[in-house]
Amino acid sequence: MVHAMSVNDALEADAAAPRRTRGRPRKSADERDDGNRRQELLRVAARLFRTQGFDATSTRDIAAAAGMRSGSPFYHFESKEALLAAVMVEGMERALQRQADAMAQAAAGAQQQSRSLSARDCIRVLVRNHFDVLVGPESDFIPVMLYEWRSLSPSERSAVKALKDRYETVWVPVLDALNASGELSGDVRLARLLIFGALNWTAQWYQPNERASLDALTDAALQLFLKDKA
Repeated sequence: MVHAMSVNDALEADAAAPRRTRGRPRKSADERDDGNRRQELLRVAARLFRTQGFDATSTRDIAAAAGMRSGSPFYHFESKEALLAAVMVEGMERALQRQADAMAQAAAGAQQQSRSLSARDCIRVLVRNHFDVLVGPESDFIPVMLYEWRSLSPSERSAVKALKDRYETVWVPVLDALNASGELSGDVRLARLLIFGALNWTAQWYQPNERASLDALTDAALQLFLKDKA
């Protein structure tokens, strides 16, 4: 079993993403509309950056796809590079929240069955959720981060890396526990890098109409990475 404190510590780190506080004054209609337009720009930009590439996508392309005037993106973002960084930050913040939700839901389900999550349970949840982040609905954000990383400035890269590190922190105690039980062999740090490399490559070839479901992909991945207890 995964040591309770290790998993809890990791989940607390993952759940530290800022949330809207209660009692905050309601936004005006214009402010809400600005927020919606910003989100639409991020969504459209993520899709175009993923399908066309950052260099081949202009702000005019993004504005047109979002149904805005050509200069409208600059009301929200000072440059195309700033928009790219915002897409990556948005993607990582969404991934952090989805991962925290998936782990919390799994823990609640196990509690209802009067049991605790094993390390194998946890890695299944993490891998399945990661596939959803990579190739599920609204999944353009993270692939953009994976393949347009070099287009960021050093400071932007540092900010995105901090979020990425928080995401991976949740995996560390789980992989450590699997290594201790003999279900994962070799150096844990190298194993983590190889696992993420293999999973992330799915964004290059998987199509939603593939015969393999995300559950089937998860099963196949775990068969590759893990072995029966020693």
